[in-house]
Amino acid sequence: MNQSPMSAWLIVAILSVGTLAAQGLGSLKRIAAPQPSNLSQYVRDQQALILLGKALFWDMQAGSDGRTACASCHFHAGADHRTQNQLSNLTGGVTANGVLAESDFPFHVLSNPANNRSPVVRDSAAVAGSAGVFRRMLTEIIPGSPFEMGYDLTDAPAFSVGGINTRQVTARNTPSVINAVFNVRNFWDGRASDVFTGATPFGNSDTGLHALSVATSKPVMEGVRVANASLASQAVGPALSATEMSYEGRSWPQVGKKMLLLRPLAMQRVAPDDSVLGPMAVADGSGLRVASYRTLVRAAFVPAYWDTDQLVDASGTLLGRTGTPAQATDFAVEEYNFGLFWGLAIQAYEATLVSDDSRVDQFFDGDTGALTAQEQQGLRLFQSRAAECTTCHAGAELTLASFSGQNGGGRGRGGADRGFFRTGVRPISDDIGLGGMDSFGNPLSRAVTLNAAATAGVQGLFKTPGLRNVEFTGPFQHNGGQSTLEQVVDFYARGGDFPDGGNLGPDIQNRNFSSADRAALVAFMKALSDDRVRYERAPFDHPELCVPVGQQQANATLLLLDNSDPQFQLSAADRWAGIPAVGSNGGSAPLQTFDELLRGAGADGSRAHSLQDRCSIF
Repeated sequence: MNQSPMSAWLIVAILSVGTLAAQGLGSLKRIAAPQPSNLSQYVRDQQALILLGKALFWDMQAGSDGRTACASCHFHAGADHRTQNQLSNLTGGVTANGVLAESDFPFHVLSNPANNRSPVVRDSAAVAGSAGVFRRMLTEIIPGSPFEMGYDLTDAPAFSVGGINTRQVTARNTPSVINAVFNVRNFWDGRASDVFTGATPFGNSDTGLHALSVATSKPVMEGVRVANASLASQAVGPALSATEMSYEGRSWPQVGKKMLLLRPLAMQRVAPDDSVLGPMAVADGSGLRVASYRTLVRAAFVPAYWDTDQLVDASGTLLGRTGTPAQATDFAVEEYNFGLFWGLAIQAYEATLVSDDSRVDQFFDGDTGALTAQEQQGLRLFQSRAAECTTCHAGAELTLASFSGQNGGGRGRGGADRGFFRTGVRPISDDIGLGGMDSFGNPLSRAVTLNAAATAGVQGLFKTPGLRNVEFTGPFQHNGGQSTLEQVVDFYARGGDFPDGGNLGPDIQNRNFSSADRAALVAFMKALSDDRVRYERAPFDHPELCVPVGQQQANATLLLLDNSDPQFQLSAADRWAGIPAVGSNGGSAPLQTFDELLRGAGADGSRAHSLQDRCSIF
């Protein structure tokens, strides 16, 4: 039977989709997110758990300063694109509170961008991280107040100017939380284990008993072991980090003592049509229509972890007293268990942040017109032996560090640390990544745990991130050293920046990409953006947030002191930008890319999160 030219084209296009899918990539809609084990032991209402998790994630009251949320570093496509006071590991004349400019990127510049052994024009070991909290020591939690008592600590020159402290900055670039549910381990170095212990990120390395159960009326210490829960393990890290959210010395019972009495999101507006929080939003006001987080916790968790008035000390030992804690060292059982509540709730919320409707997903779902010819060229090159991108970025999740990748997907290295690679971003000595140790003195590498002789082979390995919405998650790499996708493609085309000392994986090598190849790869990566993320539509809608965007300066060498709280005498005054609340239908303007922010594009309101909106809270 004769075929029309159009029908013949459709057959070729459909066969092309099938061939490309067979080569490793595919629609994320076809991948089921892993489910945590034994949740029913702790959780009695999953929807209430998600609601609690979203409130906690976006609530600025959670930080010791009452102004820092998880979302403060994950507000922009699940990541962070601020430009001032975002550098750590400061070297080469870069000072605290500096402003990143387009001319600062890439951090490593070669005289011949196609040759990683050509003379170096400029190099910086600085890291574009995320601003966290001022360095302070905790002295007291004041029940009912989001602001914790403490005092400033004299900080290193890296985070101070003229003796006045700036906010500290993380030592690595912030990964996106979107689609992180598919990762077996989280954080760049994999320290957030797939086994959640209720208090720390470190999984089976942490043998402590971190929960109190009153199932038999008398509180009993028990261990927590929830599998497939690296998001929960990740969530409990920043909350007690003295760089990211916490004053030094804060514990989970103290976080519980504060948070359980606070009204959720009390300072922040919540859109009445927020996809999760909307039914509880205060109309024409701030926060949720509920008295305190205690109400949300009790709705989400089984009574065995909160239903008692017996008191314990910070170690979980019964005090022989009941009622309301009268002393700073007395804790209710539900205060003691707050790390368990926090981790499981934020895991439940972040597990909803799955972006599986990019045009690439639509293409693999059978819409042959979803991708342009250039984007399809980029997809073919991405999966080809000429580029070998899928050695690391395999499967529908676009990372071998996923559960699918651990089960054999892709062509990359196998073994206990599958999904972690050296790509020559920086010398191994700058950051050993997976080669490090956890807080219990055990190796982060599972290969080293099995065989200490593997230690040398895991130095400088980092987890491969997924690539969906990568258009919006710059700056790129674990050091944040590249500002555009074009710079990223150039980096891989020359085979990395630091090729010596075993610093390159087997498939990181010079690639003979034409200018058309490079443009096609960039076009393909941009096609991985989900419009729900681009316009902050559900499930990516969110409450209002204010983020610090640097410290106020009197001049180039003098910071202005923050005079709002007399207990802090060394802290610089913050500059703030507002991130407006967005409901389930999203906003009218697309998210700004990091490159656009550097160039000032979108400051006229044509882009969201241009950091020009006024903070209405402070």
